[in-house]
Parts: sequence; C-alpha cells; structure tokens
Amino acid sequence: MTIIPSPVRRAVEALLAPLVSGLIKAGVNPNVLTTIGALVLVGSGVAYGVGWVNLGGFLLLLSGVMDMLDGRVARGGNIVSKFGAFYDSTLDRVGESFLFGGIAVYFVTGGVGEDWRTAALVTTLVALSAGLTVSYARARAEGLQMECKVGVAQRAERILGLGIPTLFFGAGPGGFLLLGVVAILAVLAVITVGQRIHHVHRITSSRRDRRTQAGIVKPAVADMSPKGKSK
Repeated sequence: MTIIPSPVRRAVEALLAPLVSGLIKAGVNPNVLTTIGALVLVGSGVAYGVGWVNLGGFLLLLSGVMDMLDGRVARGGNIVSKFGAFYDSTLDRVGESFLFGGIAVYFVTGGVGEDWRTAALVTTLVALSAGLTVSYARARAEGLQMECKVGVAQRAERILGLGIPTLFFGAGPGGFLLLGVVAILAVLAVITVGQRIHHVHRITSSRRDRRTQAGIVKPAVADMSPKGKSK
C-alpha cells in the first residue's frame, strides 16, 4: 500500500512519456540524468539550510522528476545496467543525506524557536535515518531475491510530502509547518520500515514452511516402499 493513488501515478507517467521518448531519441545516458538529479537534490538541501525553503521545495520536486526519468530512459532505451542501478541508489542516499542535513541546519540556526531546536533536530535525524533504512531494507531484500516495494512512505511519497507544502508555504509560521511535515515523514518512514520487515519475514517464513513440509512428505513416501527386498 502506498499513499499516492495508482491513477495519479499513471497520470504522471503519461505526462512524462513524451519527455522520456525525446531523451531516448537524443541518446541521453541515464547516468547523466542520475547525476543531475543528485546535484539538484544536494542543491535542495543547501537551499533549505540557508533558509530558502520555497526554493528547497522546488528543487526537491525537480529532483523527483529527474529520479523518475533516469530509470524510464534506461528501460525504454534498453540500456539498463547493474552499475546504473547501483549508481542511482547510491546517489539517492547521498542526496537524501544532504537534504535532511540542510533541514537540520535550518532548524538549529534559528528556523524554529530555541525551545524547539533540540526536538526539531532529533525529529530530522529520525526522518533521515528511517528514510535511509527504508531504502536499505528494499535493497537488502532484493539482494536476497525478494521484491520489497511495500510501505506507506516510499521515496515518491517522501519527496511529494516535503516538497509540495514547502514550495507553496515555506517553513510556515515559526518553522512549524516544516517541522510538522518532517515529523509526519519520520513517523511514516518508521512505519514503512516495520512494514518491510514484516513483509520479508512473511515471505521467508512461507518458504521455510514449504521446505519443512517437503521434508516431512519425503520420509513418508520412503516409508511406503517395500522393506526387506533386495534391489
């Protein structure tokens, strides 16, 4: 389950389709798009850190568009590679670290009142660590040959949930809008980590049960064979 409805996802993909086709025809390497997207995301973190919150929101949303483009260009152009997947995942984590690092800097340098700074910093660190764990859980599961795309707060939800409010409303009065959004993202990311752990546990338990049942059946079949006869 995800927060973004499937019709919205399909509508966005339809809007991006002409751009994806144009990039493929132009021979643009998806790794170039990945690099640009990561730089934009780093720029978003810097913008948040210096207090340009609206610009930070805009750059965050733009990085999300770039993130959607690189994979589609790779698949559509039939140039998917293991290095490309690794490179994309690694730069996403780097960019996300800069993003929440910038937000943390904003909070501790006066973005919220002094009484709220410690709470804001802790909340941001929880959002960052939980968000990174969400991504790691999927990567580790896929490394073990299991799909793990479940959860209420995947990357797209986190980008939209933070980018849209701050693009239009900035940090809000006293920085509390930004703090509230980060707190919600932190909670949802923690929930998503739990969902992915449960998902993988369910899959592995099911496989273990099947192996156990197979181990029980085989001896039973063997017991049915005639005994005491020479082969």
